[in-house]
Amino acid sequence: MYSPFAWLGRHELASLVLLALIAGGVWGFAELADEVMEGETSSFDERVLLAMRNPADRADPRGPEWLEEIGRDLTALGGMVVLTFITLAVAGYLWLGGKRHAALFVLAAVAGGLLLSLTLKGGFERDRPTLVPHGSYVHTTSFPSGHSMMSAVTYLTLGALVARVDPRPGLKAYVLLLAVLLTGGVGVSRVYMGVHWPTDVLAGWTAGATWALLCWLLARWLQRRGKVEQA
Repeated sequence: MYSPFAWLGRHELASLVLLALIAGGVWGFAELADEVMEGETSSFDERVLLAMRNPADRADPRGPEWLEEIGRDLTALGGMVVLTFITLAVAGYLWLGGKRHAALFVLAAVAGGLLLSLTLKGGFERDRPTLVPHGSYVHTTSFPSGHSMMSAVTYLTLGALVARVDPRPGLKAYVLLLAVLLTGGVGVSRVYMGVHWPTDVLAGWTAGATWALLCWLLARWLQRRGKVEQA
């Protein structure tokens, strides 16, 4: 026999899990930031960064030329132009489909993540790596990685949104896995291109995923109150 209390219990449990993950993300970012600011991660950062370079020539990333091209392609997927285009495209699709509140929510979620990223960068002001030449143009500070953070914010938020339109667990997992792989590829490429320390990327992933989780929790709360369209 169906009970509405069972439905409520499942939703409350999901909300509690999201809250726990958000708290863990905030704590993890704070701990990592503290270690970075105290210089405790310098040895780790240098070892990982140099491991991706030719020992005979630090200007040359390890691997064949096609691997370097893949690195440039992946890093572009976390660039502001690409992420803005994808966000506007999805928001436009939702708007034209009659889900205007959901479209506005997507825009607000990504814009809020961008504002948080810029605020964190301005607050920490960590210098970019100088051990190796940069394989990509950069003009902001290093911590946290903006590409990594905004990839997590955008792809994980949009991945969760797309996953909601299909009830099949396998397809949900597939879409979310693609979002995670995209986010991971962008972050690794930033270290490979020599423009970020590994801990910059770890911090970007952590902050971006935490922001995405917060947005998911807020979306659930708004949907239950009829402020955002149901899936």
